[in-house]
Amino acid sequence: ELANRGVKDVLIVCCDGLTGFPDAVAATWPTATVQTCVVHLIRASMRFIAYGDRRKVATALRPIYTAPTAEAAQDALDDFEASELGRKYPATVRTWRKNWEKFIPFLAFPPPVRRVIYTTNAIESLNYQLRKIIKNRGHFPNDQAAVKLLWLAICNIEDKRTRERGKLTGRTREGHHKSVHKLIEGSVTQGWSEALGILVLNYPDRIEPHLNR
Repeated sequence: ELANRGVKDVLIVCCDGLTGFPDAVAATWPTATVQTCVVHLIRASMRFIAYGDRRKVATALRPIYTAPTAEAAQDALDDFEASELGRKYPATVRTWRKNWEKFIPFLAFPPPVRRVIYTTNAIESLNYQLRKIIKNRGHFPNDQAAVKLLWLAICNIEDKRTRERGKLTGRTREGHHKSVHKLIEGSVTQGWSEALGILVLNYPDRIEPHLNR
């Protein structure tokens, strides 16, 4: 559907392991990199862990997905597999190994890009809230009414996220709505400007022609 709507190229597709999705991406955009959502991968690997061990296992898995390189991540996974927790939960190790090739692409990038592509949660959260609003409303007299409702919903969602970020950073004043001027604050939420600079260096021929449009 995105290709039919005019999307000609995609650099990286982060997805949650939906069967057939990587193949569909490869068929549509052959040069795109498919990255498994790291948060989904962690959750899938924690499915087999007894409740009392979950915190310890989560700590033990962290060196894998925070490793500076794919080689270092492989060493961290080997170390986990050889540890007491790894021997106790071999299914967790198997989950990581099964998804390894789709997990490691983002390890080639520095932290600013990793923060952009490591999870689909932000998008899924937005889509869930929009679906909920549409479902509760029911019918619309016309398309414009639906678009207006979605626009107002996105403004409210972003206002809420801005206030939540403000509580963490101390930078948002009470009643100050940033979304009116800057709807999706990528530079605040994800460090998008820095990430874009890195992506330009990695994909100069695919990004630079579009920067000044």
